[in-house]
Amino acid sequence: MTRQLFVTTALPYANAPFHIGHMMEYIQADTWVRFQRMRGHEVRFVCADDAHGAPIMIAAEKAGKTPQAFVTEIAAGRKPYLDGFHIAFDHWHSTDAPENHELAQSIYRALKDQGLIVERTIEQFFDPEKGMFLPDRFIKGECPKCGAKDQYGDNCEVCGAVYAPTELKNPFSALSGATPVLKSSSHFFFQLSSPRCEAFLKEWTQTAERLQPEVLNKISEWFGTDEDGKPKLADWDISRDAPYFGIRIPGTQDKYFYVWLDAPVGYLASLKALLGADFDAYVADPNVEQVHFIGKDIVTFHTLFWPAMLHFSGRKVPNHIYVHGFITVSGEKMSKSRGTGISPLKYLELGLNAQWLRYYIAAKLNARVEDLDFNPEDFVARVNADLVGKYINIASRSAGFIAKRFAGRLSADLGVEGRMLLDGLRAHAETVAELYDEREFGKALREVMALADRVNEYVDQHKPWEIAKQPGQDAALHDVCSVCIEAFRLLTLYLKPVLPALAEQVERFLQIEPLQWADAQRALGHHTIAPYQHLMQRADVAQVMKLFDTPEPAAAEPPGGEDLAAEIGIDDFAKVDLRIARIEKAELVEGSDKLLRLTLDVGEGRLRNVFSGIRSAYKPEDLQGKLTVMVANLAPRKMKFGVSEGMVLAASHADGKAHPGIFVLEPGPGAQPGMRVR
Repeated sequence: MTRQLFVTTALPYANAPFHIGHMMEYIQADTWVRFQRMRGHEVRFVCADDAHGAPIMIAAEKAGKTPQAFVTEIAAGRKPYLDGFHIAFDHWHSTDAPENHELAQSIYRALKDQGLIVERTIEQFFDPEKGMFLPDRFIKGECPKCGAKDQYGDNCEVCGAVYAPTELKNPFSALSGATPVLKSSSHFFFQLSSPRCEAFLKEWTQTAERLQPEVLNKISEWFGTDEDGKPKLADWDISRDAPYFGIRIPGTQDKYFYVWLDAPVGYLASLKALLGADFDAYVADPNVEQVHFIGKDIVTFHTLFWPAMLHFSGRKVPNHIYVHGFITVSGEKMSKSRGTGISPLKYLELGLNAQWLRYYIAAKLNARVEDLDFNPEDFVARVNADLVGKYINIASRSAGFIAKRFAGRLSADLGVEGRMLLDGLRAHAETVAELYDEREFGKALREVMALADRVNEYVDQHKPWEIAKQPGQDAALHDVCSVCIEAFRLLTLYLKPVLPALAEQVERFLQIEPLQWADAQRALGHHTIAPYQHLMQRADVAQVMKLFDTPEPAAAEPPGGEDLAAEIGIDDFAKVDLRIARIEKAELVEGSDKLLRLTLDVGEGRLRNVFSGIRSAYKPEDLQGKLTVMVANLAPRKMKFGVSEGMVLAASHADGKAHPGIFVLEPGPGAQPGMRVR
């Protein structure tokens, strides 16, 4: 029976280029999709940029662009990555597209009609320095469940707990470092705590093969009640206050959907953009299987909120959610600063073969939620041993004889041993297929390489290079080399989901139609192939290590554009009394286009008056309430506009024209007026 598959990968956030983790997920999903198509199944494979949210709004503001222009620029850079690694999505969309606005609002209205949307006044963290409510991801603190530090305001990446930002311990703003204050705001909630939702989710998660066992075990912890008798499934805050880049909530003027509500809707929106008028009938078809490939860090949203949103808005729910782990480099978490980050674009720019990476990643992937490690030496060894030494070697050792001695024509009489070998290879077609279908790619490739070993044993046993030297042995040579070519075709078929570009080269070399899985049971017979051209170079570890090269710093101007001052001793430094100060008030100075008058609290029971030449960089209202650092024991200085009782510290480049900007120093969270800087 032909399967109808709707397949997606997690939507990448549109604030940065792809990293190697994205490519790992895309390679996994793309391999699975290509296999399904080779089996004759129909697949719609889509993705989109996750384009909304405060982080993008803030990043766009810093870049001096509108959010729409910012995400459009990011989206324009996706193609080289996808094409370069042969990722064949049917459509790539954006969550800011009209289809997503319409679908997100439609789902919201349906949930409201179901009585699952409630409006409540809540206390929400507000950044007094930035003058805005803080998104969950811009509030950090200690997890209220396990105590892990530096966790975001929506869920803990250590223990997986989901909580409200106000539950964080020792919270601080990730934007300014300020301690956030609580302010009241009216918000909309999806009632995930409803018994209806819990009953549905329990049934949905327990459906066979929908989730991996380890994922199901984790989800099971989120049902039931806590020690206080409250439902563990908390209601989900789905609204955010303006200013916010997102989709406006129907019936409001200043409320927007939280980005995690409209992001998964982007799967449907991308499909709708692809199918057009056929969309509604397609998604309603009970035979269509909805399959998501995601990372382990976003399980909560995809296994709780997303299926509940779909079900209670009258839509089909996902059939399978396949979760994978992270990718590390030589056992370490990826880090650019430590030289353990891998840029996919740099990989391509260095001329490294994209097929190598596809094979290496697939060879380490399985159906479990396990991290995958990229090790440069192991990468080179595996590519050279498997792809070149075992697989490509079969064609290179036999194709030349077929071209030179037999005009490219294959023999139909392959001999008893040859036919037995090929029958053995064909007998593994279903085993390999089952492993691909179950996402056990590593096992599938080990199976294929074991078959390649059999073929190489056959080659070593019959030694075509020696048969070629013996008079009257043309028929034997023809049979042996034809067996090798047919075996090479079968191995190529089994590798094609992982190595699509290489398979295309082989298809041209063999002069055959694109390989389908059913072709495993067919023989080429009397067939003419093209002259052989080398299909793959060996990987070189020195070339691969260039991935981790960091640019040499330019030996340019002195730091800050000026030479360091003359050396001083510790006694000289001790004479300068630096103190934390709060800017209680900031005002323009009439008659001066450079100065601001600052009223400072240095923790001494009185306020100080300081004139600072920072008017070109700051508006008075931007400074009020901020903490800064000042020289507290500088002798008072009488100026035209009054007496200045100290100096506020600020940084700037010596060349103010080429490097404009003045930056008042700001201490981190926890600092208090009067503290001495030592």
